[in-house]
Amino acid sequence: MTVSRPLALVYRGGASMPGCAESVASLIARSRWNFDVRYVGPREDRRLTPETLRGAALYAQPGGDRLLPAWWRMRRHRDTVREFVSGGGRYLGFCLGAYLAGATPGFGLLPGDTDRYFTTPGSGVVGPDPTTVDVRWLGRVRPMYFQDGPVFTLTQSYPRGTRVLALYGNGEIAALAAPFGAGHVAVVGPHPEAGHDWFTDSGVTVPDGLDPAAGLDLIDAVMSR
Repeated sequence: MTVSRPLALVYRGGASMPGCAESVASLIARSRWNFDVRYVGPREDRRLTPETLRGAALYAQPGGDRLLPAWWRMRRHRDTVREFVSGGGRYLGFCLGAYLAGATPGFGLLPGDTDRYFTTPGSGVVGPDPTTVDVRWLGRVRPMYFQDGPVFTLTQSYPRGTRVLALYGNGEIAALAAPFGAGHVAVVGPHPEAGHDWFTDSGVTVPDGLDPAAGLDLIDAVMSR
């Protein structure tokens, strides 16, 4: 008997950048969840519609460029994404995809909102250009590729089951997982999916100890609720 694999959909289109969707798809394919990974977007075989998401276990929004132009492209999908997650689906957001999970603007999936990390006191990041940040991920310090990623702020009444997965060096939240309706959301500001080519293409020194473990943790966090 053939057992069907859970479907993971990764957005690829104008609200992402070349290479971002592919890196997220590669990470998801390496996870222990045996996903059938496919792309969804305006020029893909699958479009981002309620009918498409209805057959998915996971929807991933990768990194991209600026938030406002991306939101202009994605805003018409707000209700579709919210209904998918509230109905029991999983949302995975990386950098821009994490910004889009916030509320100002965004899908409004988080128990709080997002802001630019490099503007927070003590960030040690001087601007939006690519760099490396050390993130304390589940108690272990890991170097990660970073480019103008978000920090996450929680409301005082955040729901039970919300988990802070990682902190930046100044103590701000770098990654979290939280329930949304019957579903679950996991978001990260840096790029645990980034491979060596991300660093070399950006002129950033490849750090020692680079591995995908944190990204795989993030997938486990959103799927294991």
